[in-house]
Amino acid sequence: MNDVYSRRTFLRQTALVGAAALGRLRQSAAAEGSAPRHRMKLALTPGSIGVRADQREAFALAQRYGFDAVEPNAGFLAGLSDGELSELRGEMQTQRIVFAAAGLPVDFRGDETKFRAGLEALPRLAAGLQRAGVDRVGTWLSPAHNELTYQENMRQHAQRLRAVARVLQDHGQRLGLEYVGTPSLRRNRPHAFVHSLRGFQELRGEIGADNVGCVLDSWHWWTAGETDRDLLALQAADVVSVDLNDAPAGIPLEEQQDGQRELPAATGVIPVGAFLNALQRIGYAGPVRAEPFNKALNELDNDAACAAVIAALRQAMSLVG
Repeated sequence: MNDVYSRRTFLRQTALVGAAALGRLRQSAAAEGSAPRHRMKLALTPGSIGVRADQREAFALAQRYGFDAVEPNAGFLAGLSDGELSELRGEMQTQRIVFAAAGLPVDFRGDETKFRAGLEALPRLAAGLQRAGVDRVGTWLSPAHNELTYQENMRQHAQRLRAVARVLQDHGQRLGLEYVGTPSLRRNRPHAFVHSLRGFQELRGEIGADNVGCVLDSWHWWTAGETDRDLLALQAADVVSVDLNDAPAGIPLEEQQDGQRELPAATGVIPVGAFLNALQRIGYAGPVRAEPFNKALNELDNDAACAAVIAALRQAMSLVG
């Protein structure tokens, strides 16, 4: 979002866009007499959109604004008694809300001590997620390193993520890895690492665990120079979760900044329709969340942010045909 726009202007414009998008969706559904043409789940991930909410508050927001899924909080879920968890799952079933992917609570990018501490704590948290029915866990890959060469970094990632994948597999969970394609994040760093779907496939092969898949992000797919043909080479089981964004207009791809994105389908710079239709064609039916890292959005209150995000997601999904 351009900084010249005020918070009030942004909210007014997103409300108008959202109303128009919802109107088109309702007209389309009425004309076809059927449900939406996709089975993907529109997910609320509070931290990605500047929403400050605990797990119960996130459920309430999801219910209020019509999200299909909510990001699970592993620590919260692990601390629930059997009765509390049963009550929560019953409420979710009544509201037809499911869990999206949880974030991986293990720091595998830093030193060995931190990694080992996170790995030791993982079984308890994974068990809490399993009790709640969560079967997807995701994380991201740093696209460069200041010290390790590509091959050294590959070996370290494969070793550490293999250990993580084993724990998650013991608890019925898939591990999704998100490659980061943004060119500016690799600039001026000595050792590039995985930053494309092809690189992810190499890393997955080195890990050698059958519960490892990818977290696909429209931003990183676009900044990596990939097309719908790359996505069509995947199977639905290869995709653990999906992030949806757009890019600011008027900025060359090489100069785009990872922390300055737009809501899905806001500018049309990223071909979101091609991205989503490829996912539709391979049969993906998992969570789709907005991750715009947008300053103007982050400054909104929780309700305004959720309203803007669900309208943008629905507008993007209207491109699925």
